[in-house]
Amino acid sequence: MFGLLFFTLFTSGVSELLCMSSDLEMSYTFCDSTDHAFKFNLTPCSIMNTSVWKGTLSWIPRSDITFLEIVFNVWYDGAKALHWKQLLCSGADDEYSVCETLKGETLVEEFDIKGSRTSFPKGNYNVIVQGFSDDSETNGVICLNITMIVKQDVF
Repeated sequence: MFGLLFFTLFTSGVSELLCMSSDLEMSYTFCDSTDHAFKFNLTPCSIMNTSVWKGTLSWIPRSDITFLEIVFNVWYDGAKALHWKQLLCSGADDEYSVCETLKGETLVEEFDIKGSRTSFPKGNYNVIVQGFSDDSETNGVICLNITMIVKQDVF
């Protein structure tokens, strides 16, 4: 019933299955054709009765991370459902360990993801996660296209 969600080195164009359970299926591609040194684990592979997921990130960025803005765009059954931005690093008094990571340096971080805030109805989700090294959102440092299929309602 519980599985492991796993991102790893991958070349764009081929969808990689991340996890499959009775209530959830996830896969991803990178938005570009460049190989990435990126790994992400998430447990459990379930949305049923899950209030906290455990995430582990390992990433070797291709540029210094002094500024990092993350943008999430979520579509649910083809309709845009969410647009959310989070500034993680501004270059001054940053609180996240990803900040000040240098090009070629390995970043390893473990964190909790609280799921109780979001209820995912049954359906197909497309999630684009982009990381930018400037506030104009022109210098991308990473981009993931995640497909999530919720197989049953949580209610």
